[in-house]
Amino acid sequence: MLEGFLSIMENFRVADAIDILIVALIVYKVIGFIRETRAQQLVRGIFWLIAAFLLSSFFNLYLLNWILRTVLTMGIFALVVLFQPELRRMLEQIGRRNFVSDQFRSIDKDNAIAIVDELITAIDEFSASRTGALICIERGTMLNDIIETGVVLDANISARLLGNIFYEGSPLHDGAVIIRGDRIYAAACVLPLTEKKNLGRNLGTRHRAGVGLTEVSDALVLIVSEETGVISVAEDGNLRRFADLKTIEKMLLGVYVPTELTFKERIAQWFPSKKGETGDGEE
Repeated sequence: MLEGFLSIMENFRVADAIDILIVALIVYKVIGFIRETRAQQLVRGIFWLIAAFLLSSFFNLYLLNWILRTVLTMGIFALVVLFQPELRRMLEQIGRRNFVSDQFRSIDKDNAIAIVDELITAIDEFSASRTGALICIERGTMLNDIIETGVVLDANISARLLGNIFYEGSPLHDGAVIIRGDRIYAAACVLPLTEKKNLGRNLGTRHRAGVGLTEVSDALVLIVSEETGVISVAEDGNLRRFADLKTIEKMLLGVYVPTELTFKERIAQWFPSKKGETGDGEE
């Protein structure tokens, strides 16, 4: 056994190490994808089907083997259809690593900081007055299909305008605002709702809509509860509750004033830390 191991190590190349690392990374990401989606329990079912298929082949159970082979063959196509949203999200996450949209590159730093200040002021006022708000910042994934459900405004970003939009008596307050670059592009937009079960049974539509949009796009969504004034942030299908203004400001600056990532930060993008997802029955 030792001689065999030494023989393998003698022929071991740098390319082999790279090959192993790439395969390990793919396996890691696939396992993470399975754990974060509805696929976890389904994979268990597929495992038992494969086990039954192998046993039927071993014991020459021809009819059962034929049925299981047919089910497994058709199941591959069914999985693609069933998990289309999750697969789309995974591929988009791979494709948008370190991607900065041209709409942010064209904004000068002073203007970007002024935009962030306006957004922070608006969020602070909404939280203090317990005004429900849902603000979606478009990034790499275009939200044209979402914009079509609302009213196009194409106006400058200002805390006062956002306050007028989400004022309870406003005809545009019931829905989401879409921000494209340095413009409030649309209001009263309808967002897709998440189907996640671990967000809290009593979590309101506003939070579910915010998370739902981030499951199908790379948008950054800011949510203010109208019941408690609690601020939440949705990103990459995760909901961050009780976010403070400093944290939100840092996230917005990361969007509007992007910086070059270090090697350690690039690696961290592929191995994200777990974030808690909680709900408290708010809208």
